[in-house]
Amino acid sequence: MTPGAPERAPRVLIVDDQTLIRTGFRLILTARGIEVVGEAADGAEAVAAARELHPDVVLMDIRMPTMDGLEATRRILERAGDCRVLMLTTFDLDRYVYRALSIGASGFLLKDVTPEHLAAAVRLVGTGDALLAPQITRRLVERYAADTGRTPESVPAELAALTPREREVLTLMGRGLSNTELAAELTLSEATVKSHVARIFAKLHLRDRAQAVVLAYETGLVRAGKR
Repeated sequence: MTPGAPERAPRVLIVDDQTLIRTGFRLILTARGIEVVGEAADGAEAVAAARELHPDVVLMDIRMPTMDGLEATRRILERAGDCRVLMLTTFDLDRYVYRALSIGASGFLLKDVTPEHLAAAVRLVGTGDALLAPQITRRLVERYAADTGRTPESVPAELAALTPREREVLTLMGRGLSNTELAAELTLSEATVKSHVARIFAKLHLRDRAQAVVLAYETGLVRAGKR
């Protein structure tokens, strides 16, 4: 991108079995300069549309006929690693949202989201970032992640590639700390923290912070109810 040039708005695919919701979201996004490249009424249509249209961001309803949003998300992300999926849900503590984060969704939005928040969320995720409120995500994971019985004293095989410092950073991420809070907790610069986070993502093949939180619980680095 040329320095000083405006950032390109993400291209969006809207997936929901309710026509009024799709229409409303399309109007909201296009009015704010975000291109909607297509719509789909179920998961199967979404997978086909994503393959044809190559959107940057998919707004994906979780519960739909024919193929639900979870299976559609899994298939889309398997084929298009650079595509981002934002889940649409009615409840922020939904077990389906937890499963969606586990398979690579970049965050979730409630269907009663404000127009401004919707547009901002799509733009944020379109840059490759994750959209999640750490406290909500942590409560979500605590509710639905299985207690593995593992303890931080025994390093899970999945985390063997990490250095002790990187495991410490991942643990704190799992507890909901932002990069700024991580820097303060570990007495590091934010740039150093960002480097640690980037290496963790690369080594563990994580898409974003949402998956990191899930993994921290599933490997026992963080236990439900523990801080």
